[in-house]
Amino acid sequence: MPPAMTDDLDLWAAHSQLCGEDLVTVDFLLPTGIYIQMDVPREATIQHIKLLLWKQAQSYPLFPSLGEMEGHMFECVNQAAVHEELEDETRRLCDVRPFCPMLKLVTRNCGRAERLLDSKIGVLIGKGLHELDALQDQEVKDFRSKMFRISEEKMQRVQLMTWSEWLQACFSPQLEPGGGATPVTDGVNDKQAEASLKVTMHFDQSQDTASLKVWPSTSPSELMEQALRKWLTTHGPEEEGRQAEQYVLRVSDKLEFLCGDHPLIQYKYIKACLQAKECPHLTLVQVSTVQAMFEKEISAIGAVVNRKSSNPPLPLPPKRRGPSQVNTCVWEVSSPFKIVLIKGSKVNAEETAKVQVRAGLFHGTELLCKPAVSSESSGRSEHVWNRTLEFDITVSDLPRMARLCFAVYAVMDKVKKQKSTKNAHINKYQTIRKAGKVHYPVAWVNTMVFDYKGQLKTGDIILHSWSSFPDELEEMLNPIGTIQTNPYTENSTALHIHLPDYNPHPILFPPFDKILEKAAEIAGSSDCSSMGRGGKKFHIELKEIMERDPLSQLCENEKDLIWTLRYDCMENFPQSLPKLLLSVKWSKHEDMAQLQALLQIWPKLSPRDALELLDFNYPDQYVREYAVGCLRDMRYSTHTRTYVFLVHLLDEELSQYLLQLVQVLRYEPYYDCALTRFLLNRAQCNRNIGHFLFWHLRSEMHMPAVSVQFSLILEAYSRGSIPHIEVLKKQVEALSKLKSVNELIKLGTIKNARSKTKEAMLTKEAMMTCLRQSGYTETLSDLHSPLNPSVLLSGINVEKCRYMDSKMKPLWIVYNNKLLGGDTLGIIFKNGDDLRQDMLTLQILRLMDLLWKEANLDLRIVPYGCLATGDRSGLIEVVSSADTIANIQLTSSNVAAAAAFNKDALLNWLKEKNSGDALEKAIEEFTLSCAGYCVATYVLGIGDRHSDNIMVRSTGQLFHIDFGHILGNFKSKFGIKRERVPFILTHDFIHVIQQGKTGNTEKFGSFRNYCEQAYLILRRNGNLFITLFALMLTAGLPELTSVKDIQYLKDSLALGKTDDEALKQFRQKFDEALRESWTTKVNWMAHNVVKDNRS
Repeated sequence: MPPAMTDDLDLWAAHSQLCGEDLVTVDFLLPTGIYIQMDVPREATIQHIKLLLWKQAQSYPLFPSLGEMEGHMFECVNQAAVHEELEDETRRLCDVRPFCPMLKLVTRNCGRAERLLDSKIGVLIGKGLHELDALQDQEVKDFRSKMFRISEEKMQRVQLMTWSEWLQACFSPQLEPGGGATPVTDGVNDKQAEASLKVTMHFDQSQDTASLKVWPSTSPSELMEQALRKWLTTHGPEEEGRQAEQYVLRVSDKLEFLCGDHPLIQYKYIKACLQAKECPHLTLVQVSTVQAMFEKEISAIGAVVNRKSSNPPLPLPPKRRGPSQVNTCVWEVSSPFKIVLIKGSKVNAEETAKVQVRAGLFHGTELLCKPAVSSESSGRSEHVWNRTLEFDITVSDLPRMARLCFAVYAVMDKVKKQKSTKNAHINKYQTIRKAGKVHYPVAWVNTMVFDYKGQLKTGDIILHSWSSFPDELEEMLNPIGTIQTNPYTENSTALHIHLPDYNPHPILFPPFDKILEKAAEIAGSSDCSSMGRGGKKFHIELKEIMERDPLSQLCENEKDLIWTLRYDCMENFPQSLPKLLLSVKWSKHEDMAQLQALLQIWPKLSPRDALELLDFNYPDQYVREYAVGCLRDMRYSTHTRTYVFLVHLLDEELSQYLLQLVQVLRYEPYYDCALTRFLLNRAQCNRNIGHFLFWHLRSEMHMPAVSVQFSLILEAYSRGSIPHIEVLKKQVEALSKLKSVNELIKLGTIKNARSKTKEAMLTKEAMMTCLRQSGYTETLSDLHSPLNPSVLLSGINVEKCRYMDSKMKPLWIVYNNKLLGGDTLGIIFKNGDDLRQDMLTLQILRLMDLLWKEANLDLRIVPYGCLATGDRSGLIEVVSSADTIANIQLTSSNVAAAAAFNKDALLNWLKEKNSGDALEKAIEEFTLSCAGYCVATYVLGIGDRHSDNIMVRSTGQLFHIDFGHILGNFKSKFGIKRERVPFILTHDFIHVIQQGKTGNTEKFGSFRNYCEQAYLILRRNGNLFITLFALMLTAGLPELTSVKDIQYLKDSLALGKTDDEALKQFRQKFDEALRESWTTKVNWMAHNVVKDNRS
């Protein structure tokens, strides 16, 4: 019987399930050579299907030779054409989605627990571990082996923990900086800090609540004792056995524990409630509940990892050493560096064009010497050179992180106007015109000069190139690009090169101690008494250079001055280290050695300053290790605090910059590096950091340049956080289900495009039916929210779910909060939109909010949650009790065109939602938040601001959504920019700020003062914003592709000007926003009319 023929495209789609297709015909291949075809339930687990197959196979020949059922598992090829081993048999067939569909039964050949763990990790990270096993790369094998050992030791340490140590490690409380030295009250006024705090206490497994008044300095244990005393007064003497030691304190609606014995005011949750003038809700949870969670995790670890013995094993006898390999130090090789360019194949250029190859040696973005260029070659797709390219640098002067960059380009006599799309990209990437010829880049590729062990590469190498180019090229080369070769080798241009041997022995870069010896030798042979010291004149010049922003370029004379006065820099301007590093001549190994010695005594930088050292401009491994050291062990201080104290980099602050830290992993040429180890260690010690590290990596697994690197880090994280695997896997599976529902809706809207009303009814009904199916209900229930892992989602409230009417049909999903009965929260799932730019903008808004609060200015910002989870997909948090300006205006007017000009609509809406003192508070909230977003949108150049992407909460907080256009990339029509104002400040906003009184200049003056304060605070942190955007340059965001894009920030913050000059510029923009606000109203009117016509 031939294999079953089915429609592979639609078989596993969500709409197939709605047609009553509960059974699927599957072909089974047995190890005995027997073929069986069966109808099985599409919702069945793999374990159940194996049981059905076993019963069926009993009637077929050779059944006895199969042996035990548990000794077998299924393999398949899934819909993504990836081979999978189905060791995890709890998965459903509809989630596995086998191709054809066909399942092959195979014999297990190693320990079940290890294979099951490997299978779960493969499903979790989106890449089977057998793919990593198959890579013939010693660096991959060494990294995996090292991480396996470290992760196993980590899990063994967890097994030896007590439940309280585990709770502190996995769910460490979010504390304000202060570590117990001085109570932190930034953003909380003195009266609030001194007044008693009203807390609502909930009791686990009880509907009872109690309201307590305590001092902000009260500790959690004291609060629990008070709560239990109040419990006894209402429940009688039979409850007298309850002790505070039997409980832990948890935030009521989150899986966030108030561990430790810090004052309540030091917990971020309590402080946030005080700032918002809200009552904190805390729950007393029995220790036995937490112990059960702990024991469940320890059991999961014990199934895979052997518990570490308290008695250390006996030491192994020393190994007999054979003859040691003779190596040569690279500093001993005085020959010029050269390569042999053999040939290029599959070169995608016009047949009439000549092809050349350009090669350059780079250290970061610094070109170490003049590029070498091949001769021109004619031909079709194959070009042969067999020529030696020599560089004007000796092997001895090659820095450790030198990279060899190649560009293949076509040389043509003139530009041809043609309709052919073969080289449609050539006009965009045209870069050089000279001698009547035009050079068009065809492909680029980079490789390191030294391997991961520090050995100079030799021998024949085939480099498969990339064909997509960035906006900025350096001598037609792309040094900032990946050093990974293109994995899609079938159609990529391939460069064949040969790296010659300079010595019969392997050539190694010297170890660190030898570098320091070299520096000491240089210092001993020169007069160092006055080295690196300058007079007052030079000090003034140096100070001016050091105060420039990170985008400022240094001329050669300035670099020489900085290098000469490097000891002055260290003593007086330690934060100037980035500029010193840019002044080092990395093409001289003597200078490099002196820099490394100086780095050993250089003061530690603050994390915010150290971040810049992780940029591509600073590739040296020891510099990057120094930067990571500053992140790991740092001195925390701010302008607003009079005390300084030593702490580890706060987990909260690390989370703040995690997005950038993941992106700069792309700049790391080797898998095992200080940054990778740091991130893994911190993630495995804090479940919240681990959660977001996982999703930032997982969301980019589809990108071929980082697929292997990120999968290795994800595997290492998973092995060191075994209990977290099931939690994350549940989220991955839930998102997969939501994607199926979204595709079902898109399909339904296409089929019913002619009848909009009928389309909406049918598609909504199909969505409801789909969400109610057992396979969906089970997968989408009882999971941690990917947006906030401390929030537990119990189940979907199907009746309240819907899809939105934009092009990609986002899903509006309403969940019940498991930890707080009756509470619901909304999540928007998007499939087809890149959310990474929104995620970056919201991260920067969160940082602005933090900086303002540090300066005692709380502008009531609403940086809602946003998380990219995959290729053009992700989640957005729904802000409760909020509506768009457009809806508020349209509700108050029968005519869409007139709605935008109704200045009373917004104030009337707030009056409906609030009365008495609450209205006054709401107007104050509106005033503060409006000031914050006016400044933020101006500084970040956020465009496309219409009345549907500005929202207001019923409490008065205004906030912006949808950040598709940033850094001054405003929308235009017919070449004219639609937005003519620097930020949105309409008369209806001013009407609310002035409490509906036209002459209320005092309130408006306060608003203007808030804006100016906020602007100056951001200016003081201008370098940090520039650094954070610069670290995102390789992320591939549409409006952040080059340094030119970041120039907008420099201009909007008026960096390089005095505060007075900058304030004058901002006031001009403020007045312009007021003067031109009528243009905003016209835009909003047009938007309302279009929206009204659509509906």
